[in-house]
Amino acid sequence: MDRMSKVIKVWVLMVVGLCFVGCEAVSAGPGVVFKGGKGPGKGKHVVFVIGDDEYRSEDLMPMLAKIMAVHHGFKCTALFALDKETGEIAPGVQDNIPGLEALETADLMVIFTRFRELPDEQMKHIIDYTNSGKPIVGLRTATHAFYYRKNMKSPYAKYSFRNNEFKGGYGRQVLGETWAGHYGGHGRESTRGVAAKGMENHPIVKGCEDIWGPSDVYTITTLTGDSKPLIMGQVLVGMNPDDEVNTKKPAMPIAWTKTYTGETGKTCRVFATTMGHSFDFNSEGFRRLLVNGCYWALEMEDKIPARSKVDFVGEYKPNNIGMGGHKKGLKPIDHKIK
Repeated sequence: MDRMSKVIKVWVLMVVGLCFVGCEAVSAGPGVVFKGGKGPGKGKHVVFVIGDDEYRSEDLMPMLAKIMAVHHGFKCTALFALDKETGEIAPGVQDNIPGLEALETADLMVIFTRFRELPDEQMKHIIDYTNSGKPIVGLRTATHAFYYRKNMKSPYAKYSFRNNEFKGGYGRQVLGETWAGHYGGHGRESTRGVAAKGMENHPIVKGCEDIWGPSDVYTITTLTGDSKPLIMGQVLVGMNPDDEVNTKKPAMPIAWTKTYTGETGKTCRVFATTMGHSFDFNSEGFRRLLVNGCYWALEMEDKIPARSKVDFVGEYKPNNIGMGGHKKGLKPIDHKIK
């Protein structure tokens, strides 16, 4: 190797090293924090609330946090459902996501939970944030984020996905829709995402030309408030991206924007998507949709480039979906950038 080549190699290694030092992960009590580097997100704090026992949110969400930190400069805190005794990530534990006080300093909450029944002292942080007027991004099973079966006298029981008083609970009232069923065949029919008519030039859709994933399209019976569909989900007849569209099932909304006015009277921006299978995240278009959605929610749409950088930070090797199929023995800090 000649002298100039050696100099270039050393320079590249220094630049890469500096980026990752600036974005190092540190333990934050029960969670993990990616400090963030340079980028439009510098000075902004995003908190990821993770607690789904089917779709491997515990794999997808930390990688999204790394992408947001390393490529875009956001400080990102990832909080998980944890085993109360071992501190290990345990998606099946429905009543424990410690560290939610981080939401007190958050500029954005990204939530991907399923059927949680959190103790009041934890749930209070989520609802206080939801009523604060700060933005929210919700993925897949966040449409049925909470399900109260034990503590029905809790002041937060109304956020349960089948609640009749606060109709449809957190999913329908805050995000736009609750759990209504599988529209595409679960495990048999995949999803192709295309821009909704008239939304082709929306900032969130920039660079999202190829959205495909093995998740099935969820049924949408209604979208509440001022919801505006951005991406329509075509049902494909199989589990491959080149499979034909099932013409018997017209496209359903799979991503939309809306606003939510909470109990304090403050209004926030909301971006929601019903995609979120761990393998959906292999789609560059879907990753870009999520990153762009975060920018938009934060009223930073003027910072969205033609093609947001969404390269994986390190390896992304998620487990497949399924109850109990998570990687065993991991703690939040194990998601640090290697």
